[in-house]
Amino acid sequence: MIKVLMVCLGNICRSPLAEGILFSKVDNDKVSVDSAGTGGWHIGELPDQRSIDVAKNHQLDLSNQRCRKFSNSDFENFDIIYVMDKSNYKDVVSIARNEKDKQKVQLILNEVYPKQNLDVPDPYYGGANGFENVYQMLDEACEIISNKLLES
Repeated sequence: MIKVLMVCLGNICRSPLAEGILFSKVDNDKVSVDSAGTGGWHIGELPDQRSIDVAKNHQLDLSNQRCRKFSNSDFENFDIIYVMDKSNYKDVVSIARNEKDKQKVQLILNEVYPKQNLDVPDPYYGGANGFENVYQMLDEACEIISNKLLES
């Protein structure tokens, strides 16, 4: 089983969408997907309603997800850790225990735009169209990821 973790700041907007999108594209007997945030403000809460709504518009259900904070044990429990932006990357690798941990962490949009280190914008303070834009970015990245996972 390949274990993939999606990480953003609060685990309420981007990473729950990425989790739901990738989950819908992979064989769940071979790949598990989870998400977490680098901050702990929303632990135990549902994702942002706007993320739930945009996912529902694309026939995805995020209502079983609950926000949680990234922890050191995630380095042990996951094979690949996708972060949404450079700030998340810095926060996650800052608590890595060793080089092996750091090698697991990747910016998700590098799957679409290799080595460009682009950020998935945080749609929290924007309107609903920001969530749709983020959905489209993550859907494209997750399509590539799912194809890579199928090959492995």
